[in-house]
Amino acid sequence: MRQYLDLLRHISENGAVKTDRTGTGTKSVFGYQMRFDLSKGFPLLTTKKMAVRSITHELLWFLKGDSNLKYLAENNVHIWDEWPFKAYLQRMGQPVPLTDSEEWKNGIKEFVEKVKTDETFAKEYGELGPIYGYQWRSWPTPNGRHIDQITQVVEQIKKSPDSRRMIVSAWNVADIEEMAKAGLPPCHCLFQFYVADGKLSCQLYQRSCDTFLGVPFNIASYALLTMMVAQVCGLESGEFVWVGGDVHIYNNHLDQVELQLSREPLPLPTMRLNPEVKSIFDFTIDDFTLDGYQSHEAIKAPIAV
Repeated sequence: MRQYLDLLRHISENGAVKTDRTGTGTKSVFGYQMRFDLSKGFPLLTTKKMAVRSITHELLWFLKGDSNLKYLAENNVHIWDEWPFKAYLQRMGQPVPLTDSEEWKNGIKEFVEKVKTDETFAKEYGELGPIYGYQWRSWPTPNGRHIDQITQVVEQIKKSPDSRRMIVSAWNVADIEEMAKAGLPPCHCLFQFYVADGKLSCQLYQRSCDTFLGVPFNIASYALLTMMVAQVCGLESGEFVWVGGDVHIYNNHLDQVELQLSREPLPLPTMRLNPEVKSIFDFTIDDFTLDGYQSHEAIKAPIAV
């Protein structure tokens, strides 16, 4: 993952100073590519400890077509908590505390616990709108139908592996405002598959890239998705190609980035999938085994909401 560290250095040294939606401020570059050969190891960051179980649960949540926080809350995954909590406070007409304050942290805990245990509350306030899982599995058409893009793309890979239309999009222009109410418009918004020499590769376009907190999760998530799709299509895993649009470091992550850049990367781990799983929708959390993962300690940083 040295190329990820190279990206952090590139932004630190060359980034433009920009304002942003959250008011935090960033250093930003426009347009960047990284390529990961999945035969050489699973691209999970080693210069800080990564929550691979959370990454996997989130991906399974997307593939279920789910868009409610309840599944994540029940599985102790907290990477989406901030946005619905902020939306809840705004709907209730309550002030939004500073995101790193004790009031914020205690409020989120209470909110997530209620989503986890109260079905009615979860339906009302845990719903994130037509985000990734909904668009992947139930893209709405003007005539009232819904398109399961994941099912379609898996069938395309099997039947027409040379197609240049093996694309899944989450950027549904008609739904952007609705997505923004309790979550975010898709950051990782379009991905395309490619088959050559019996190997499946995937390229992701990510329009907005929180390079310290978000991008390592996104790389691992889509690398894992590529491996899963390759298995159910009878292919080997090829490359995962990450392409970023607005690639930025938040101003309140600069010290953490400096610490991370001082660390030496460790060997990449290996991800094993249960070979008995033949459908992309049949994977469970127990079908993934990460071998040989060594990492430096975690580095905490506030999320920009």
